[in-house]
Amino acid sequence: MTAWTDSAQPALSTMYRLQWEETQQCHVLLFPEGMVRLNMPAAEILRRCDGRTAVADLVADLERTFGEADLHADVLEFLEQARGRQWIR
Repeated sequence: MTAWTDSAQPALSTMYRLQWEETQQCHVLLFPEGMVRLNMPAAEILRRCDGRTAVADLVADLERTFGEADLHADVLEFLEQARGRQWIR
């Protein structure tokens, strides 16, 4: 069970920076001790975690952008994992 609500506004934790890494040909999370390579779905979700966008809007944007339906549960599961890794707050 997730603690995220549709009105929650997840934000990237301040110790991480999301960016495209040309040499890796993927988005990465940079932090003082290193780097985390992200797959495309993870990067797309984290790009939308700006502290202003509600979870419901984030999911709707992903569904619209990728022409997919029913992403809500998958996004919530990722958000829980990302919070557990302290990538987002």
